[in-house]
Amino acid sequence: MAKKPRIVIIGAGMAGLTAANKLYTSTSSRDLFELCVVEGGTRIGGRINTSEFGGDRIEMGATWIHGIKGSPVHQIAQHIHALEESDKPWEGMDGFSDDPRTIAEGGFELNASIVDPISTLFNNLMDFAAQGKLAEDVAAAAAKAALNGGFGSQSVGAFLRQGLDAYWDSCQDSEEVRGYGKWSRKLLEEAIFAMHENNQRTHTSAGDMWSLDFEAESEYRMFPGEEITISKGYFSIIEYLASVLPPNVIQLGRKVTRIEWQPQPQPQGHHHHQSVAIPNGYDHSKPVKIHFCDGSVMLADHVIVTVSLGVLKAKACQDSGMFNPPLPSFKTEAISRLGYGVVNKLFLQLSPNGNRKAGEVPKFPSLQMVFHRPDSELRHRKIPWWIRRTASLSPIHNNSNVLLSWFAGKEALELEKLSDEELIEGVSSTVSSLLSKPHGFCNGDVGAVSVGDSSESEVRIVKVLKSKWGSDPLFFGSYSYVAVGSSGADLDAMAEPLPKVGSSCDGGGGVMHPLQILFAGEATHRTHYSTTHGAYFSGIREANRLLQHYHCVVGV
Repeated sequence: MAKKPRIVIIGAGMAGLTAANKLYTSTSSRDLFELCVVEGGTRIGGRINTSEFGGDRIEMGATWIHGIKGSPVHQIAQHIHALEESDKPWEGMDGFSDDPRTIAEGGFELNASIVDPISTLFNNLMDFAAQGKLAEDVAAAAAKAALNGGFGSQSVGAFLRQGLDAYWDSCQDSEEVRGYGKWSRKLLEEAIFAMHENNQRTHTSAGDMWSLDFEAESEYRMFPGEEITISKGYFSIIEYLASVLPPNVIQLGRKVTRIEWQPQPQPQGHHHHQSVAIPNGYDHSKPVKIHFCDGSVMLADHVIVTVSLGVLKAKACQDSGMFNPPLPSFKTEAISRLGYGVVNKLFLQLSPNGNRKAGEVPKFPSLQMVFHRPDSELRHRKIPWWIRRTASLSPIHNNSNVLLSWFAGKEALELEKLSDEELIEGVSSTVSSLLSKPHGFCNGDVGAVSVGDSSESEVRIVKVLKSKWGSDPLFFGSYSYVAVGSSGADLDAMAEPLPKVGSSCDGGGGVMHPLQILFAGEATHRTHYSTTHGAYFSGIREANRLLQHYHCVVGV
């Protein structure tokens, strides 16, 4: 009797576990395949990692369900009751802050008449980049002017700045602001605009908006409906997907070092395809050989590679890399051109001083932070460079004593290197600069900031927790984006299985071994890249590809 086809899935994150779940639960396939999921780390979940900090449930990685209408993640969360009231408070449980305070460096609180026009301008420009829709206002004129500038296939950053310039051209008669120290109206407007750009950097993982491709922005798709977090934690989705798999299907601590495959058919009588017994009982008729760091080997008919684009960039584009023979040029070129960035989260726990009751914490405001440019002579010297491109510092829910800031790009990488003491000192210096007199705030000493009119309101940062996605060798970053010079076609190339359909290995003479290496993960989805639901869809796609190959009935 012929042995069952063996499918090995590399990576136990959202894409890998979705593929495994689909392959195992398809009614006609349960006894058809031998299924194995190998994970290099010590846990499942990949870039989903729910944790606890300061008495709250937090997310070190994926945080939001981006639009609840049509999202498979939302559907699963509803099905498993993961959105119901939790046993403990959780990050984002109150949604986004409705009333953030916008504070400019030097302690100047900005009123809505300054902030709102720039916020509206930025949002309308981004809406145009994404959907081609323009609101009928100054932003519309600014966007049209930017388009008329003929920037072609330039970056989102170039488009945004041309839009800001056009806005300024249309508002030359605006009167100068008073009472903001050395801030002029134009400096404030540019800094507010930069604050929104920096927030967008964390959404896209682009280290700089100038590296984000403009034309590809319109291909990205958002689900309608509100954005929410998961009360029981994002990891509950992962647990659900993995729960159907039999014991021992998922193997942890199995770091893959090399994948040998056969892009060319071998002559019929070639000894490599004769059934030759090897110590683990597998035979050489299987075309893919997976090598692990402990020296062990596993043979497979099909491998679904779900490692991050960061790992592929680091390991797959070299002759001595993880694929032998190396991946074809159409694949390596797509890997090289696509963008992949680092986004990290910094959590800070506040502790009350003095004789406050246990658990009673003064309310820290939800801050939008407006900074001078890093090269400005007006900048406050005690504010470290790595925080100047961070847009906000806010409690993770209304009654939390845990604050959160998001970092992207080189600042996110710097965050990973800094000690807890350096982080506390840097954030404290920044907050002291922002929340200082004469606006009802008092400076505290290093490590303490004051958020009220009396010393009783003083709070201290006592503990920090940060993600380190950039330096983690299992990820080398956070998520993908379409960089300038890349396109949506590169995301499609990422999803292409090997040997490529129509190649000599897919038919014709010699031994046929189609679909040896398949690719899944957020960076393989043309319209939902960078998201957990994009990873989910890619896992379903590759599972269905194999089910169809074996003529199984494929249900959605």
